[in-house]
Amino acid sequence: MGRLANMNRPAAVEITYECMKFLITHNPTNATLNKFTEELKKFEVNTLVRVCDATYDKAPVEKEGIQVLCLREMAECVSPLIRDR
Repeated sequence: MGRLANMNRPAAVEITYECMKFLITHNPTNATLNKFTEELKKFEVNTLVRVCDATYDKAPVEKEGIQVLCLREMAECVSPLIRDR
């Protein structure tokens, strides 16, 4: 099953907008985190923004010098007037 599950994972997609780059990826698990972190380093990622529920421990990613942010936590800090637009 593990091998089959890997076949269903889409490849990372890099999007460039002006001076910014975005890497769209699947959400890893703790079991796939090492490979995922290597992929992030290959694309020179320095900030990772979670947009889904956490499926892995962020400490190993941060240990590699990659900042991990949670979009939901960030949205809670934003004024409801802005957030609910």
